[in-house]
Amino acid sequence: MWWHNMNSGQIYYWREELTMAKIAHEPVKRAMSRIRELSADEEARRLAFVRERAMRDEVSQLNEARQEGEQIGLAKGEQIGLEKGEQIGLEKGEQIGLEKGEQIGLERGERLRAEKDSPKPL
Repeated sequence: MWWHNMNSGQIYYWREELTMAKIAHEPVKRAMSRIRELSADEEARRLAFVRERAMRDEVSQLNEARQEGEQIGLAKGEQIGLEKGEQIGLEKGEQIGLEKGEQIGLERGERLRAEKDSPKPL
């Protein structure tokens, strides 16, 4: 693992360089040699830094877009839920009101019939 120090223009290697140097496998040796060549090339270091920064920026932008999308989705979902809840509530309330109104009407009708049919005292 390495990182670039923009102030001094040097590449610093950590313990991984020592570990990799101990490996005798030829493809690993070639890769380490290529890394050293690129590290010595100032333009290659600059391009690598720019590329890495662009990738980090892209990840940040994607994360921000995802978070914004989630917030918009939650707000829309909440609004749709409220609207559907209101509609269901109105429908149920209307049905209950009709049933109660019908019951009250029947009870009043029965009372009126009972009053009409009952003999009146003289």
